[in-house]
Amino acid sequence: MNDIITRLRNKKDDEGFTLIELLVVVVIIGVLVAIAVPVYLNYRKGAADKSAQSDVRGAVSTIEQYYTDNGNTYPTANRVKNQASFNIGTTAAPAAGDPAPAGWVTLSDKTQMTYIAGAATSGTVSTYKVCALNTNGSGKLYVYDSSVGGSVKTYGTGVNIDDCTGTA
Repeated sequence: MNDIITRLRNKKDDEGFTLIELLVVVVIIGVLVAIAVPVYLNYRKGAADKSAQSDVRGAVSTIEQYYTDNGNTYPTANRVKNQASFNIGTTAAPAAGDPAPAGWVTLSDKTQMTYIAGAATSGTVSTYKVCALNTNGSGKLYVYDSSVGGSVKTYGTGVNIDDCTGTA
């Protein structure tokens, strides 16, 4: 028994990893990273697109609240390519520390939004369009047209945020 223990103690020359074993581990890690990074970037683009879509839904709610608060009329001033949160009815921003006023549209980071008032009849705007895209996203344009109603439409190519148009 002592002979076996002595032989095991003397066999300590084989400690550590060979260069080949280390290279195999590095290659495996590299393959895993090569698979994970594109998937992660696609998730980020999808999240940016969803934030733009959510901003359109939030703006629609704000505009409809403005409609009920202001004698059943929509805002008349077009807001083309807002890149920061804005007030749908006026250009005034809240002072630092003040709560957002009625009609305040909050935008996510890197989201651009356009509000276009419809044609006024008898001085009253009865329809509008809201569209948004996120510059970190896939380039999809999200549009809500109050004359059609329904849900937020998605346009993927030929996008023009200034007039809320695109090709499905």
